[in-house]
Amino acid sequence: MSILNVEHVSHSFGGRSILEDVSFRLLKGEHVGLIGANGEGKSTFLNIICGKLAPESGKVEWCRHITTGYLDQHTVLSKGMSIHQVLETAFAHLFELEKELLQMYEKMCDCSEDEMNILMQDVGEIQDILEHSGFYMIDTKINEVASGLGLLDLGLDKDVTMLSGGQRMKVLLAKLLLENPMILILDEPTNYLDEEHIRWLTTFLQNYENAFLLVSHDIPFLNNVINLIYHIENKELTRYAGDYAYFEEQYAMKQRQQLAAYERQQREINDLEDFIARNKARVATRNMAHSRQKKLDEMELISKPKEKIKPEFQFISARTPGRVIFEAKDLVIGYEEALTSPMNLTLERNHKVAIKGVNGLGKTTLLKTLLGLLPPFHGMVEVDPYAEVGFFEQESAASSKTALEYFWEQFPSYMNQEVRAALAKCALTSDHIESAICVLSGGEQAKVRLAVIMNRPCNVLVLDEPTNHLDIDAKEELKRALKEYKGTVLLVSHDPSFYMDIVDDVWDLEQWTTKIL
Repeated sequence: MSILNVEHVSHSFGGRSILEDVSFRLLKGEHVGLIGANGEGKSTFLNIICGKLAPESGKVEWCRHITTGYLDQHTVLSKGMSIHQVLETAFAHLFELEKELLQMYEKMCDCSEDEMNILMQDVGEIQDILEHSGFYMIDTKINEVASGLGLLDLGLDKDVTMLSGGQRMKVLLAKLLLENPMILILDEPTNYLDEEHIRWLTTFLQNYENAFLLVSHDIPFLNNVINLIYHIENKELTRYAGDYAYFEEQYAMKQRQQLAAYERQQREINDLEDFIARNKARVATRNMAHSRQKKLDEMELISKPKEKIKPEFQFISARTPGRVIFEAKDLVIGYEEALTSPMNLTLERNHKVAIKGVNGLGKTTLLKTLLGLLPPFHGMVEVDPYAEVGFFEQESAASSKTALEYFWEQFPSYMNQEVRAALAKCALTSDHIESAICVLSGGEQAKVRLAVIMNRPCNVLVLDEPTNHLDIDAKEELKRALKEYKGTVLLVSHDPSFYMDIVDDVWDLEQWTTKIL
């Protein structure tokens, strides 16, 4: 049964054509992965099917009485609510039914026999709905999902305004899962989850009876939860029945077949044109030449497969610093209260270290404290005076300036062509470069910020979740570039498949946290 139909949808954004004549359907119970490079239009497509964006042409039709839940990258939480209160809103329709039920009980105190019979029937129906929906087990359900995503550790009575960006996304995800919609739409849900909670979400989605549509660049996660792929590329949407590994195999075969067909047709065109040129002037062969010209004119041309634009990352090394880059002595990090017990940490020159730990332990706080952007709660940090740091922040405000203007401000001595070349190396096209940063996808914004770091000599790279929004090719290229980089690397990541081949050591912040895990 088809529960969502998208027919011949086209859309452009900021003068760029994003989708052209795209069609899609979602069947009951299908687990779909929506994939494609940064900027190909995945989030745009999700916004169109959810009604947040009207397509320029085409139509979107949902099956009647369908419930949907959408987790995107930019959802916000209302101020003044606790985590538990936000999670309870997943059952708002049931609380309304309970309110209606209580009003019926009040009416029973003063009503006729006929009215009583009607009320008893209505009460019975509502009671059945509440019991079938697990209304009287709501706290158990909330605790189960909150535990799986690590929210119990934060305290469910905590105000959501006190949460980090990653923790807020966890709350939104938990609320969505508790709603149990008939169609679940998730845009990069693992970005703010650590390993343990990704495993829990994987199991949850594997057992999810309803349909879901998932955008993710986490290949192991994708392969574990989906059975169907839709691939966005060059404004088109193509369906592949299977997981990501099957898609890669079929996509490569399709590219080879298209290239072979293109080359065969080009040879045929050359032969026809050669025959026409040699024979159109001769009376005896003029009709044959005319026949071939007609065939050439009516030929449906096969396009050559477009070569995928892949990024080229390379970090420029600065002068050699001292032997010890960062040395923390009895360091405690925190704001109003301590987040850790005293830590003694040393990062030596040319060493590469990853920092891991569940969200909320203070990984970003530790980076900023080591860099001197935040004061230590207690203890001290010594930084080598010759350390020249390239810092990639996890969250950065999107500018209204174009990518070209933003980059040029950092390097005013560059020529226009040099700026464009530097951004193009990060797989950003002219359309991306001339667009405002705030309208670019999360992955494209990350590439702009990486381009700035790569063009400034540094001997220390400090990267806070650099892969969160990067597409698969960009993640692989960043991994290669970090392996080859000769300087020091301090990296926060929740993805061990990304960092384990890069680093010499892992600092697990759970060893020093003051929180009960």
